[in-house]
Amino acid sequence: MSDLSAYDQTQEAGFGDYVQLLKPRVMSLVVFTAMVGLIVAPVPVHPFVAFTAILFIALGGGASGALNMWYDADIDRVMRRTSGRPIPAGRVSEGEALAFGLALSAISVLMLGLAANWFAGAFLAFTIFFYAVVYTIWLKRSTPQNIVIGGAAGAFPPMIGWA
Repeated sequence: MSDLSAYDQTQEAGFGDYVQLLKPRVMSLVVFTAMVGLIVAPVPVHPFVAFTAILFIALGGGASGALNMWYDADIDRVMRRTSGRPIPAGRVSEGEALAFGLALSAISVLMLGLAANWFAGAFLAFTIFFYAVVYTIWLKRSTPQNIVIGGAAGAFPPMIGWA
């Protein structure tokens, strides 16, 4: 009798792997700064609208993290610090991470637009685009100034909360 598990090199993704794709530490900063923007907004916001706005801004921030991990999977495989992430470790495929990031992006933008207003939803869409395309795909691999220019993505959540 043979042990087939010795031939199984793939690990199944768990809930925690998908949470890790969202970059929860970065997402916590997005939530905090968006809350600050919401608090200093010139008009009062109903608590339920405020809660849903923060929830969908957080989801959009997580979507950006998933898209970032999808694109950076090749370099994450060779870096000791990032080689244990879900994609390089083989627990989540690149296609699953891309679909996850795109789906969360669409859901977060649509729901923020419906729950708060369409300007905030559009601003969230721009922020996701800026982080995923401008920072991750364009700047990160082409200039050491990527963190300076890409830092604008970190300045957008308080403005979304304010909006």
